[in-house]
Amino acid sequence: MLGYVTVGTNDLPRAAKFYDAIAAEMGVGRMMDFESFIAWGAWGGPPGIAATTPFDGKPASVGNGMMVALEAKDRDQVHKLHEIALTNGGSDEGAPGPRGEADENGMVFYAAYFRDPDGNKLNAFVMAKTE
Repeated sequence: MLGYVTVGTNDLPRAAKFYDAIAAEMGVGRMMDFESFIAWGAWGGPPGIAATTPFDGKPASVGNGMMVALEAKDRDQVHKLHEIALTNGGSDEGAPGPRGEADENGMVFYAAYFRDPDGNKLNAFVMAKTE
């Protein structure tokens, strides 16, 4: 159902640096690269993410309550993505760790939260066995 998610930016080169690093850790690269729009992912793969300067020419702003969730392959990658985000101009919104209680199968939602340099909120998550 979901094809891709787009976040707004007021500085596409800065956003590109941030998302290039995140995408590389997730094993993908740029799918499309235009003057005002860059998309990361893999053709025929899971949904991707894009950064764009707004079409209407007005400044990009952060959607209150909006967040992009990036599915990690394991807990280590959750930590790595959080670290990459902070190293590339992002800010911390919640250190990596379990959220909530384990389900009946012993699985827990394990996540880290961060913002990109424009303030868009993201998280990296995995459903993992409790330790």
